[in-house]
Amino acid sequence: MPDSNQHPPIRSFVLRDGRMTLAQKNVLETSWPRHGIDFSKAPLDLNKIFGRHAPRILEIGTGMGGATAQMAKSHKENDYLAVEVHRPGVGSLMRQIEERKLSNIRLMSHDIIDILKYQLPENSIDCVYIFFPDPWPKKKHYKRRLINSSLLILIKSILKNHGRLFIATDWEDYAEQIIELIKHETDVINLAGNNQYAPRPRWRPMTKFEKRGLDKGHLVFDFALAFNY
Repeated sequence: MPDSNQHPPIRSFVLRDGRMTLAQKNVLETSWPRHGIDFSKAPLDLNKIFGRHAPRILEIGTGMGGATAQMAKSHKENDYLAVEVHRPGVGSLMRQIEERKLSNIRLMSHDIIDILKYQLPENSIDCVYIFFPDPWPKKKHYKRRLINSSLLILIKSILKNHGRLFIATDWEDYAEQIIELIKHETDVINLAGNNQYAPRPRWRPMTKFEKRGLDKGHLVFDFALAFNY
């Protein structure tokens, strides 16, 4: 019997499946065995999964997958592990993989915390991308925000020693919260300098969420982080 004093973990997402198109449903059903990775607590053999040795990028939260597919097409030298929990987004990215005949993306649809804890081996990832995570704008929901000390510890464990973490958000108070967070994390290196934001990477495509924020007059804040080992 579970301990009644234990509380379930606070998740950074709420499943809102929304409407999937018939095309998204069909491609998700038929293509998942080729491009999808089911969750288990056994560490993955990424070289076997991708069939080669290559730089590995973990993207946490791909939205509808347009930017992910664009990066994978433009940088075929990299392998991309795309994590998205919302089925319409997974279906959309799967459709783009098929249409563009991309062989360097694999999809995962599970809580990123479990994936980092159990499924990704230590020192297996070259870069982690977190672009425009859910801002949870109401102050009472700040505790749901994805980026916190626990996440950074998990990311450090799966990154290679030269690995990088890239973050972007268009919510200023979220950016300020991240600045405060990394200021007090002694293992985290802000490559732009203390209390500074990084230039927008040229290789980062415009996402739907970024465009929506810019249309509302939001600024975009980028981070380029490394870790002490």
